[in-house]
Amino acid sequence: MLPPVSRHRPSNEGPSGPQRRLYSPDLTPPWKKPKPVPEVAAERDLVVEEVTTGFCGAVIGCEAGTVTLEDRFGKHRVFPLEPRGFLLEGRVVTLVRPAASTPVRPTRTASGSVAVPGARARVARAGRIYVEGRHDAELVEKVWGDDLRIEGVVVEYLEGVDDLPAIVAEFAPDADARLGVLVDHLVPGSKESRIAASVSSEHALVVGHPYIDIWEAVKPSALGIAGWPRVPRGQDWKTGVCEALGWPSSNTGAVWQAILGRVSSYRDLEPELLGRVEELIDFVTVPVE
Repeated sequence: MLPPVSRHRPSNEGPSGPQRRLYSPDLTPPWKKPKPVPEVAAERDLVVEEVTTGFCGAVIGCEAGTVTLEDRFGKHRVFPLEPRGFLLEGRVVTLVRPAASTPVRPTRTASGSVAVPGARARVARAGRIYVEGRHDAELVEKVWGDDLRIEGVVVEYLEGVDDLPAIVAEFAPDADARLGVLVDHLVPGSKESRIAASVSSEHALVVGHPYIDIWEAVKPSALGIAGWPRVPRGQDWKTGVCEALGWPSSNTGAVWQAILGRVSSYRDLEPELLGRVEELIDFVTVPVE
């Protein structure tokens, strides 16, 4: 008597007979395969570090297959968009070309105010805001420029505050032409605090921030540094900062332009400056009751 016929095929047989077992061509053990890393769009102003050279900079352009970075001194480098080629906040990522999109009209100004598209600059008020130097004026323009033009406020700069009482007296502020003054290093017991206290006009407001120079009002995180270094008393502050951070101390003007280039909005500034500038704008523009 014949044995019963099995209705089950061997595991290596198909409907038409035996089949070959398929193997993956990649024989790398799973524990040796590189872990996947996230893909990040190389959007403008994204700050990354190239893994091979250590070059750190902000994205200023992305073409097919390459990305251009700009460091804090304005130096440009072009790198290929290689897999796992960059560090973003210390994590390995693969940069990819951003998808084309329709430009989005900003809804906020750099200061955080509601944007008014198409608004014309107002005729300049008689009132003014004075700041200590050119760098202060450039930073205020970068962040509050849109707001100031809509409000018709002109910002002018002083060369120091030693003659501030005489300057205020010459300006002769009144209810229709108020004067706001922003002073560096306005801390108790400083020369600046004594000069500010000597300004007595009710139509002039003198406020300040605690920093030795306006540079310090830019957050270190915006510049990719751990913090602003301490400079020994008696040494030029800007020169000391540049030497401590390895920046070119022979041209502090160029260094400042690089710093200013890393400021895109109020988020890159310390609150001690933000509050004082907003206070001055309100003082100059809010009508006297």
